[in-house]
Amino acid sequence: MLVLPTRLLHDDAPACLRMLQQGQAATHESVTVVDASALKQFDSSAIAVLLECRREASAAGRGFAVKGLPPRLRELAALYGVAGLLPAAP
Repeated sequence: MLVLPTRLLHDDAPACLRMLQQGQAATHESVTVVDASALKQFDSSAIAVLLECRREASAAGRGFAVKGLPPRLRELAALYGVAGLLPAAP
């Protein structure tokens, strides 16, 4: 499972994405699960990072799910029309 930091703002996005990419490259799981439960401070960059992570998982033939997505971030994803692309992990 990949884990997001407590803060994911615009300036943090490139480093966070690199971390997630490295984590995805190191795993052979059939589903990439990102744990977002630690997120406390975020902006729309968090959605962009998650969508890029999803795209890369899909390109590798993996499923994708998010665990513990904060309600405010879920609302923001719905506002942008992409909430369905960030399914909740079981």
